[in-house]
Amino acid sequence: MTSDDTATPGGARRIETRLELTPGQKAAVLTLLEESAEVDGQQAVSEQGRLQLRGGPREGVRHLLLGVDDELIGYAQLEDTDPVEAPAAELVVHPSHRGRGHGRALGSALLAESGKRLRVWAHGGHSAARHLAQVLGLTLFRELRQMRRSLADFDPPEPVLPEGVSVRAFVPGEDDTAWLAANADAFAHHPEQGALTQRDLDDREAEPWFDPAGFFLAFRGDELVGFHWTKVHAAERIGEVYVVGVRAGAQGGGLGKALTTIGLRHLAAQSLPTAMLYVDADNKAAVTVYERLGFVTYETDLMYRSET
Repeated sequence: MTSDDTATPGGARRIETRLELTPGQKAAVLTLLEESAEVDGQQAVSEQGRLQLRGGPREGVRHLLLGVDDELIGYAQLEDTDPVEAPAAELVVHPSHRGRGHGRALGSALLAESGKRLRVWAHGGHSAARHLAQVLGLTLFRELRQMRRSLADFDPPEPVLPEGVSVRAFVPGEDDTAWLAANADAFAHHPEQGALTQRDLDDREAEPWFDPAGFFLAFRGDELVGFHWTKVHAAERIGEVYVVGVRAGAQGGGLGKALTTIGLRHLAAQSLPTAMLYVDADNKAAVTVYERLGFVTYETDLMYRSET
């Protein structure tokens, strides 16, 4: 645990870095995230980050707590688990305390913690986040699009699977190992998705939204060659194309499109009005597939990085 104290016009600012949070600290951060999301329109910390926040300590994950006069007003998470890429971070300052240099203080603390080798997400790509990245000397290098389409008029043709391929639902505890291997293969060059572990899978299976009936696995014989994991955001009544993956040796035969259609039909059957998904803007092939399925860009998340 490390800490840094600074006097500010609004009170004494303290930034504390911890490897593990107490139950009280977790609750305070989650409240901070929810109150910020109500104003910003989206979460400042990703699903993976929130899972890492709620769970116990994780190798390579640090939590930065920013308080003023003992009130928690800012939070950042730094994950240093990628053997190649720079540590990745997300941060937020409570809306009622913005414009006072707290975001810059958190960003500077992240740069110090990472040895000035840093990647930072700006979910929603708001102008304030872009300005902070500029102030910190970070440059844009990744764009993640959230795309959406209405399911009210969704009437796709029957999905056509490649010859010899069958689809069934995921069975927790039986398919874990095979799915983790297929996921790692399908997303070998993806900085987050391809690195999922059994603990990451267990965390998601423990979430209220998890439904194995919406987790589709494609097999050729006994080999798992592709999958489409769907997710329902119950409060917002939105269905998500959570992740679609096809192993390298099974790509190019229409399996990805068929699996996407199967998942979307499953979501539409639940009378959900809207479907959403995330895709990297530079993945032109995937963007084209989704556009042909009627998806359009809804908002964009940006990632910035240091040049050192």
